[in-house]
Amino acid sequence: MKTIDSRSAHALVEQGALLVDIRDPDEHARERIPGACCIPLARLGLAPELATAQGRAVVFHCRSGMRTRTNASILCAAAGNCDAYVVEGGLDAWKQAGLPVERDARAPLELMRQVQIAAGSLALAGTVLAATVSPWFMLVPGMVGLGLLLAGVTGFCGMAHLLARMPWNRPRGA
Repeated sequence: MKTIDSRSAHALVEQGALLVDIRDPDEHARERIPGACCIPLARLGLAPELATAQGRAVVFHCRSGMRTRTNASILCAAAGNCDAYVVEGGLDAWKQAGLPVERDARAPLELMRQVQIAAGSLALAGTVLAATVSPWFMLVPGMVGLGLLLAGVTGFCGMAHLLARMPWNRPRGA
């Protein structure tokens, strides 16, 4: 998979290349490159946008370039016979180059950031309460740690699924 800098990627997109954001929809909703279609990694094989891209270059990006680098073989296979590129540095490099970005401040924070905030808050509150009220509150950070461990081992994050159902994470009008 060929890597290109942000300005070269922008030039390819201006010439008709398909720009594909492989981040999750919640990340794409908050901040995105104008005209990029959101096709998360899990959906790449099922994306009709890629099937219709035959003959066009395909440019993939994520936030920092890490996901695209790590999954380059999957991206290459998804692009099929098209010329495929990865934006070095992802969206972060795109912004540093001063290229256009759309932001929606009304969109909720990315789900993983919400999980980090909730887990950190619970662990901190449990530790403070254990130190000031009762040692039994040490169960709270212990359970948070167990949940994070299980999420890492199994790939299933119960807190993320719970937060995804919260009203602020639902599409407006749903």
